[in-house]
Amino acid sequence: MNSPLRVAFAGTPEFAARALESILDAGHAVPLVLTQPDRPAGRGMKLTPSAVKQLALARGIDVDQPERLRTDEQRARLAACAPDVLVVAAYGLILPQAVLDLPRLGCLNIHASLLPRWRGAAPIHRAIEAGDAETGITIMQMDAGLDTGPMLLRRAEPILPADTTASLHDRLAALGGECIVEALAALAAGGLAATPQPAEGVTYAAKIGRAEAAADWTRPAADLERMMRAFDPFPGLASSLRGTVVKFWSAGVVDAGGVPGTVLAADDDGIVVACGRGALCCTVLQRPGSRRLPAGEFLRGFAVSVGECFATGEVPAA
Repeated sequence: MNSPLRVAFAGTPEFAARALESILDAGHAVPLVLTQPDRPAGRGMKLTPSAVKQLALARGIDVDQPERLRTDEQRARLAACAPDVLVVAAYGLILPQAVLDLPRLGCLNIHASLLPRWRGAAPIHRAIEAGDAETGITIMQMDAGLDTGPMLLRRAEPILPADTTASLHDRLAALGGECIVEALAALAAGGLAATPQPAEGVTYAAKIGRAEAAADWTRPAADLERMMRAFDPFPGLASSLRGTVVKFWSAGVVDAGGVPGTVLAADDDGIVVACGRGALCCTVLQRPGSRRLPAGEFLRGFAVSVGECFATGEVPAA
């Protein structure tokens, strides 16, 4: 490759860690990593470093964890490392113009959609939920807007019929790592062609809220099946029966009908629940305090009878 760049990196979750690893393995110097402050996690709510911080420390890279980047003091370490470029991936902070202007070659963002579709916080979830046939990675030159900057590189990735957010996330994380290395190589060689995002086709991927977990059985079965996959691993698709919260992790659409929420069948093949159009044969389910179970095993621990009705549109208690 051409002369390696000094690449500062800003990111937090596993998606970003995959990109950082690819940048390091490509031979670029990474003098500083920015990531979110340690947060409580797990059953013990112990302060836990982000996936990016764990990788950076393992590779001997300096880490900075400012709460914001609004002041000169908060930006001091980034400015001091004098990066050629700042790469941003799922960082979790809005970058002020002073940060965007700091690196010699600007700031590049790794976004998990084919912009301008699904700007915003949850592009992987929303693409599955909407039934998109494909999504992908866009490398974008950052500006002051929300994912509005010019596009430098785009690569498509098909969304498979059984994809969950978890499975698609992993493929896009790997693709993001490949794309940013390609983009940095082009940047080091003299630049990348920037293409403005078209005004047509803009959609926004709102952050996923826990309230969205509540199954609305009046919706078509196909919609609920996509939501089930889009909300895996968080927040899941849930309903309640006899006061017990049940999460649904896998299902198929079947040609059956009844009052929405009504159980039409319950056996080892699955629990069939009527929807607004069609029905869902739910094959993997979970109760609080238990693991995900195939339908037959679930039923042996929690009996479900034909004719019972799951709650519709209620937000289950945590």
